[in-house]
Amino acid sequence: MNADTPLLSKEDLGRLTDFVYRRTGMRFEKKKRYYVERRLAERMAATGSRDFADYQSVLRLDGAEAQRLINSFTVNETYFFREEHQLRCLSRSMLPEIVRTRRPGDLVRIWSMPCSTGEEAYSIALWLLENWAMVDVYHIEIVGSDIDTNAIAAAIEGRYGTRALSKLPPEVVDGYFESEAHGTREIIDDLKESVKFVPCNLADEGAMATMGQFDVIFCRNLLIYFDEESRKLAARHLHRALAPGGYLCLGHTESMNRISDLFELCRFPDAITYRRC
Repeated sequence: MNADTPLLSKEDLGRLTDFVYRRTGMRFEKKKRYYVERRLAERMAATGSRDFADYQSVLRLDGAEAQRLINSFTVNETYFFREEHQLRCLSRSMLPEIVRTRRPGDLVRIWSMPCSTGEEAYSIALWLLENWAMVDVYHIEIVGSDIDTNAIAAAIEGRYGTRALSKLPPEVVDGYFESEAHGTREIIDDLKESVKFVPCNLADEGAMATMGQFDVIFCRNLLIYFDEESRKLAARHLHRALAPGGYLCLGHTESMNRISDLFELCRFPDAITYRRC
C-alpha cells in the first residue's frame, strides 16, 4: 500500500468505518483514510487476508478479530497526572461535597473511562493517597475501563516508562513504583489492588448498565471522536451511570453544554465539571 494506491475503494472504506462506528461510536471521516487503511493493512497481514473481501469474511467468523480491529483504532496516548487541575478539584471540591452526607466507611465510587493503559485510573488513586486526608475514612472504589482489551491488559500489568512517569514528583515514583527494570517501573502491588480494570464500551447500553452508578466519572478526550448522534447517546449513558448529584469530568476541549441538558455546569476553583441533574 502507498499513497497513490488506496487499499480500499470508496464503498469499502464506508463499510469499514461504518463497522467501527457501530461498534464504538467513533466516526472516521474520509480525511482519515490513511489512518484507517494503515490499521486495516496491519490486521489483514496478521490474518493472512488477500483483500478486504477476504478480511470481511474473517470478521464475520471471528469475534476475537473484530475486537483486535477495534483495539487497533483506539488512541492510548496519556501519562500520569494529566490535567492535574481536575485531580485537585476532585480532592478539594467534588469529594468533600459528595461525602458531606456520607458516614465513615461508606462507599464512594470513581470511574475512569477510557482509562487507556492505566495511567488515568492509577493517577486518581495516587492523587488521593497523597492529597486527600480523608482517603482512609471512606471505602473508595476506583474502576478503570476501556474498549481496548490490550490497554486493559497493560493496565493490569502496571508497567510504565519514563515519559508516562515524567509529571510525577520523584518521591511519588519512588514510593509507589518498583525499581526500574528494562526501562520501566512497575506499580507496587498495594496500589494495583486499589484499582479494578474491566473492558467497557461507552456506546453499548448493556455494557454500561452492568457497571452500576458512580459518584465521579472521568471521561476525558473520548467524545471528540464521536459525531453528534454518538455524543448524545454517550451523554444519556453517562447520566445513567452517575449517582444523583454525581460529577462528570470531560477533557479541556469538550463541553457537555453543547451536547445535553441532563447535566448542570459546576464552576469550582480548580476546574469546570458537570453534575447530574
